[in-house]
Amino acid sequence: MKNKMKKNSNTFSELRRDLVSGTWVAFSTKRRARPDFHKATPRVSDNYDNPKDCLFCRENFDKQKQEKDTLMYLNKNGDWTIRVFPNKFPIFSSTISGLNRRDEGPFEIMDGVGYHEVLVAADHRKNFPDLEIPQIVEVFDAYQERYLALMNKRNVKYISIFKNYGSTAGASIVHPHNQIVAMPIIDPDVARSLDGSARYFQAHKECVHCVMLKWEIEKGERIIFENEDFVVLCPFVSRVSFEIRIYPKKHLSYFERITKNQKIKLSEAVRAALRKVKYNLDDPDYNMFLHTAPCDGQTYDHYHWHFEIFPKTNIWAGLELSTGIEVCSILPEEAAKILKKKSKN
Repeated sequence: MKNKMKKNSNTFSELRRDLVSGTWVAFSTKRRARPDFHKATPRVSDNYDNPKDCLFCRENFDKQKQEKDTLMYLNKNGDWTIRVFPNKFPIFSSTISGLNRRDEGPFEIMDGVGYHEVLVAADHRKNFPDLEIPQIVEVFDAYQERYLALMNKRNVKYISIFKNYGSTAGASIVHPHNQIVAMPIIDPDVARSLDGSARYFQAHKECVHCVMLKWEIEKGERIIFENEDFVVLCPFVSRVSFEIRIYPKKHLSYFERITKNQKIKLSEAVRAALRKVKYNLDDPDYNMFLHTAPCDGQTYDHYHWHFEIFPKTNIWAGLELSTGIEVCSILPEEAAKILKKKSKN
């Protein structure tokens, strides 16, 4: 039985459940203060040569009234290479003490309890395609370290890790950065994927992702990169043009259990994928995000973690918005051919 309590007037993050679909929508009023709210921001490449006013660059970072870092990596000279710190404009807030679940009319509401962190790399001009493998491994080290630190926090059920590249992908600051969001609900997209993989496993006693991977590797036409541990492909049922997925070949459900060697191989795969996007698609904006089993205390051995990359090549219009049916302008087989063209090694 949910409490019928008045909303805390200090709460700026709130979750409301849709009465029809049952999915939650997050409302975070503090994000109106972001520098890009109601403003057009330039493409990432437009500001590469103007880092002097960048809030995330080393020269300016220490001048800000920034909350204490949750994680910092230093090089042999004592300079920071990666900083992780609380987002100034969080979607979910760690300052809220409890979920405070309540009813409002026929609707269900709870406070947006959680954590929202930003991972910033030191170099203003280098994103994943431009980094050396040890630098990318360090990013995944930070992903894993923060995931492990957040997963057992009270009320955390799922941790989303993602990168927005370019203004049309939602990046409000040009400087390379990633975001880590720990939330009290399971991502609805992941929830649908979990349900689908569970149904397939119950019916066939096999991981649906492993079955797809085996078939894709045998066919070969949609694979754009492969090493000992990972495969990069354009999925047979792509949701957007030039969609890319990066899967571990071995069945693995929990990203946070990744080993050091797997991080090296994953770094090779991510760099290869994003170099192909950069050099064969004229450096489009994109979103990259992790889908992994939740950390809500349940068992999800049927799931197979992976990364997804969505280049901003599609615009949702009337059909997509009214039906939820994605419309791609290119078959994944043709997309793979274009992406497999020669690019920087």
